[in-house]
Amino acid sequence: MLNHIHQWTRPLKRFPLKSLTLTTPLSSLTLTKPSASASASASASASAADTDPADTYDPAASLEILKCLKSKDLYSSSLCLKTFVDRLNSVQVDEVIGDLGVEDPELAIELFYLLKNEHGFRHSRVCSFVVAHVLAGKRRLMELRSFLRELVEQEGSGSAPSLCELLGNRFRVWESNGLVWDMFAFVYSRSEMVHDALFVLAKMKDLNIRASILTYNSLLFNLRHTNIMLDVYEEIKASGAPQSEYTTSILVDGLCRQSLFQEAVAFHQETERKGSMPSVASFNTLISRFCEVGYIDVAKSFFCMMFKYGLLPDAYSYNILIHGLCVVGSMEEALEFMDDMENHGVEPDVVTYNILAKGFHLLGMMCGAWEIIRHMLHKGLNLEIVIYTILMCGHCQTGDIEKVFELREEMLSQGFQLNDICYSVLLSSLCKKGRISEALSLLHEMESIGLKPDLVTYSILIHGLCKQGEVQHAIQLYNKMHSKRVFPNSFTHGAILWGLSEKGTLSEARTFFDVLTKSGLIKDIVLYNIMIYRYAKLGKIGEAVQLYKQIFESRITPSIVTFNSLIYGFCKSRKLAEARTWLDTISTHGLVPTAVTYTTLMNALCEEGNIRGMLEVLSEMETRAIKPTNVTYTVVVKGLCKQHRLQESLHLLDSMHAKGISPDEFTYNTIIHCFCKAQDMRKAFQLHSEMLLHNLQPGPVTYNVLINGLCVNRDLTEADRYFSFLQDQNIRLTKPAYTTLIKAHCAKGDASKADALFRQMVEKGFEISIRDYSAMINRLSRRKLTPNVKVFLRMMLSDGISLDQEICLVILNAFRGVGDLNSEFELLAVTIKHGLFPD
Repeated sequence: MLNHIHQWTRPLKRFPLKSLTLTTPLSSLTLTKPSASASASASASASAADTDPADTYDPAASLEILKCLKSKDLYSSSLCLKTFVDRLNSVQVDEVIGDLGVEDPELAIELFYLLKNEHGFRHSRVCSFVVAHVLAGKRRLMELRSFLRELVEQEGSGSAPSLCELLGNRFRVWESNGLVWDMFAFVYSRSEMVHDALFVLAKMKDLNIRASILTYNSLLFNLRHTNIMLDVYEEIKASGAPQSEYTTSILVDGLCRQSLFQEAVAFHQETERKGSMPSVASFNTLISRFCEVGYIDVAKSFFCMMFKYGLLPDAYSYNILIHGLCVVGSMEEALEFMDDMENHGVEPDVVTYNILAKGFHLLGMMCGAWEIIRHMLHKGLNLEIVIYTILMCGHCQTGDIEKVFELREEMLSQGFQLNDICYSVLLSSLCKKGRISEALSLLHEMESIGLKPDLVTYSILIHGLCKQGEVQHAIQLYNKMHSKRVFPNSFTHGAILWGLSEKGTLSEARTFFDVLTKSGLIKDIVLYNIMIYRYAKLGKIGEAVQLYKQIFESRITPSIVTFNSLIYGFCKSRKLAEARTWLDTISTHGLVPTAVTYTTLMNALCEEGNIRGMLEVLSEMETRAIKPTNVTYTVVVKGLCKQHRLQESLHLLDSMHAKGISPDEFTYNTIIHCFCKAQDMRKAFQLHSEMLLHNLQPGPVTYNVLINGLCVNRDLTEADRYFSFLQDQNIRLTKPAYTTLIKAHCAKGDASKADALFRQMVEKGFEISIRDYSAMINRLSRRKLTPNVKVFLRMMLSDGISLDQEICLVILNAFRGVGDLNSEFELLAVTIKHGLFPD
């Protein structure tokens, strides 16, 4: 060692990595535990080959370095090396560590890390492989794996050929060489550099070095999506490496992932025929993959087969199958398997309960989710944040926002910190209820505890603000989002655009749309569809068509929604011939019209009274196998009723039921209204009963139509009786039900009954406006019921509703008509005082 240090010269320029490994003849590194003298001689030769003759060497300094190293005092060595490290070159360090690797392996490792960590020295590949062999020789395998992984990640993908050349040429006769090769292939595989790993394996085969099953398993795992996996498996069999349970499991998993299910089962059976006992891991793989593709019955068969082989399924086995059953909605069977799990001594874990709770939540069965949670608590298991999140989502879907916030408080009391998902659920709940200010406060709370709102969070709030008409506030939040470098997507832009077009002005929306277009932020048809629909709704069909042309200039493909909006716009503008042309255009773009497309055109034809044309479109729709919806049939019913073809409308109603299409309330209301107009109240009430028979609860509109029908048909007594019956049944009636009866009693001259109904309406909490009072006073005035007029006038003023000129003139004329001059002059004075008397 001393001789080597005396031969060092002053540092040379560092060789490039490739030059060092190919040209530096470090023969001492290719010997199996060579003698110190042989190592010194080889290192001297290598150093001499790389030494610049102009360089000089300080023997005293070298002796001092060696003395420091041999003292094994790393602190002293570090101070010593700090003085001379700038004079060391890579070749000299390779020689020293190479010799130490033979004479004092521990010191070699320590010097390697000392130079690297303390002095920032960049070691060569050769030096790294010396240390790797030393670690392998000492069976420090975890350290060896970490060391080689760092080397491989530093060298990067495609580095295997040059590293293999160095390893094969310089280290072939080292005793630990086979272990280094094997670990080398393993770390390439674990680093997902599969091609490099395969290259290393090929070289190992040439050198008759056998890879371990751990290395083969790692490669199999990375290649399980490809057919190369089978080639690697054949190599395993040829090598004679003992296979593990994990090997079989990986192969079965890979075959299933490649949709080779029959081959996977055949391989599983072949393993059995060869006398190898199938493993729980292999069965779990089959059960998992068959559950993923929805073959639950096959998965259950494999599950039961485990017992046949005397294998006891573990918690993972049960959880896989329970999850598969939950996904297909078989919750009852999933619960049975949880019971079976307990019967076989396998305790359900938190994962089991999470799976079941999520399954009930996805089916909207929150009672079932709560039952699972109670079971958990009974078992002494603590609720996890996953369970709380599932419950919050479930209550959010059902609109029970108070329960959502109760869960939030419970989570905080249990020491849980709410995550982004929980806050998103809370924000969504508040926005759905229109409680935007509370949602914004929650956003501030989220930021105050260090959580960063993401795109989902901001989008929920922006959408909620736009829905409430607070578009400017939404734009402020949109700008804040940008400043936080959270970039909006099509959904966010769509919310702003919808808000501007719905709550703002169309010109503002168009300005925003044009800015997005010029910025290249419109990547799909969604935003175009919003603008086209808004133009169509306002009857600005020319602007809508212009935007449609712009779509093609932007190389964006229109959707069926685009054409539906254009057809709607032409129908609204009563340009039905053009609408029909657009219907024919749809197929040229490879699109298929929907029920909405045809129904829109049919409704326009119905409004025009062109019932024949409407029925022709219906026939075309059915010919093209496009199934009409209940809205489609409602349009047809409305058209038939317009032509008083009531029996045909009833037949159509029966046809809907026969086709499994449930008429909705609007469909029935349309027919009921027509029978009321036709003075056939008996049939109208029969249809009402039919609604109940089909589990369709009539709404306020249905009751208003029936009450109005009775009043129009001069059956006021029956209308009162029916109104009282509905009240006794606690059926919610709307304001028109009251005003219809009030109007009818006023027309009949029954002021006391009208007054009683009006007071009931006030007591029910309906908002009473000056229009309601004006209508009542007008009717009473026409009947010259002035005492009742005075009563309503006092009620109106006590409610804080001011007089207007029209109502004053009506009352004055009523007083004059009955000769009530005192009341006339008194009201006239009030009228003049408030400036309501006409000039």
